[in-house]
Amino acid sequence: MQIEVKLKTNPYKVYIDEPLNLHFDSKVAILSNAKISSLHLSSLLSRLECDEPLIITVKDGEAYKNFNTIEEILNQMFHARLDRKSVLISFGGGVISDMGGFAASIYQRGIRFINIPTTLLACVDASVGGKTGINNAFGKNLIGAFHQPIAVHCRSEFLRTLGARELAAGMAEVIKMAVIFDARFLEFLEGIDAHGLLNATCEDEIFTRIIAKSVELKAAVVAEDERESGARMFLNYGHTFAHIIENETGYEKYLHGEAVALGMMMANRLALNLGLLSEAEVGRVGGLLRKFKLPLDHRIKNVQSFYEAFFLDKKTQNSRLNFILPCGLGKGVIRDDVSKDELLRLLEGFA
Repeated sequence: MQIEVKLKTNPYKVYIDEPLNLHFDSKVAILSNAKISSLHLSSLLSRLECDEPLIITVKDGEAYKNFNTIEEILNQMFHARLDRKSVLISFGGGVISDMGGFAASIYQRGIRFINIPTTLLACVDASVGGKTGINNAFGKNLIGAFHQPIAVHCRSEFLRTLGARELAAGMAEVIKMAVIFDARFLEFLEGIDAHGLLNATCEDEIFTRIIAKSVELKAAVVAEDERESGARMFLNYGHTFAHIIENETGYEKYLHGEAVALGMMMANRLALNLGLLSEAEVGRVGGLLRKFKLPLDHRIKNVQSFYEAFFLDKKTQNSRLNFILPCGLGKGVIRDDVSKDELLRLLEGFA
């Protein structure tokens, strides 16, 4: 299956469970981590035709998504004398996709890159859309660039080696898409055998359908708003809260998708308080997250600190906070009129 991301300049395709045969006349660097390399690198190399590729292996996890790792990546690329015709392949999960795209965007002012995601979360979200970046002490993904890949290759075979926790984290991003964009997709997810999916014993067709629908929804939004000035902001449903949770817990307690699930619960509670969602709808989303074994409860240690962190969110404009909230199931709204008192009341409920 192929889905085109129809950008005005440099459109590209997402290939889902299509034959993977890559041929390049230029130098190629493959960015990955030790775990993915041990599981899947030989499979990738058997499908890659090029001069001897440069293999760059970095440490795994959000804690390493920083300038130090980017410098390490760039130094290896310079030592190998990659040039502006070279290609970087990001081969891993969301962290690898974000860092690989960012490194490609700044190496000699920009080279081509390809995403080959190996996690469900990266397939349905991080690998598509060209948002690249790293974290710093002030928050998640606050440093980065928009740099679109030339292609994305998603393959269900790579998901078979994931544990239940990683698959559940990916499903959080899938559920996010359904809640904010497509109520019928939400109904489909409610009917899935969660046990089979979390244990990677489901049919490839299930993975293919989940990935394809999520990519289709995201591709349409990215085509309309490549640089997040309008409609693309809806993809951040749950993330305003999630990024603060991740930063305050040192990127160690939760996987990104787990933090997104918690963020969705907070956003839904705010939507309920504002009259945008009913108790039944909040319960329905919570039930679906629970079905996929995602965490639903997080205790905020310092409410005032959490509130102040909102102002570092990338959607904040002229000191006005923008919150992406569901307005019923299958559609969303951007609210910039939530009062400080309303927000503090919400946060106190999670303290």
